Amino acid sequence: MNLSGTARTYLNRLCEVLNRVDTDELDRAIELLHQAWSEGRQIITCGNGGSALTALHYLTDWNKMVFISSGKPFRGRCLADNVGLITAYANDISYQDIFREQLKPMLQPGDLLVGISGSGNSENVLRAIDYANEHEGVTLGICGYHGGKLRELAHHSICSNVPDMQLSEDLHLIFGHIVMQTLCSQC
Repeated sequence: MNLSGTARTYLNRLCEVLNRVDTDELDRAIELLHQAWSEGRQIITCGNGGSALTALHYLTDWNKMVFISSGKPFRGRCLADNVGLITAYANDISYQDIFREQLKPMLQPGDLLVGISGSGNSENVLRAIDYANEHEGVTLGICGYHGGKLRELAHHSICSNVPDMQLSEDLHLIFGHIVMQTLCSQC
């Protein structure tokens, strides 16, 4: 098997996708995060699989680096980082409600929920977004493909508009890094 050029092919595809990104959509989402942070509201993330790790990656970077740069706490939490709690809700209630149930005791009006779904159709993310919408939260959907249901359900959304999970996840990670650098530069 000749793998020569494999990396270049992938990177060329990623560059094509990056050149089509709606930067106004990204800027609006960054402003939303900046506003929530500057007002001291919680920023809560959730997602499944690779998106769960992206949700955790966001908060690892944002909690640490924004605080180091500003001295002001970044009140972030990830609903995908407590395996015991996730499996307890999945077992006792349903997997579709693992994020929604976690929001019940913690979500305050004005808190920002960032739901990440490569397909835009992850039921547990959709139910969490719906709960936040019903309880005066602000919601941001980060979607792949063409956005699925998440793009329509969230108050705000960004969408990769590419029918490729890995390229979508690459863009989602890039967004998190842009947010971190932007918030750090505002300090």
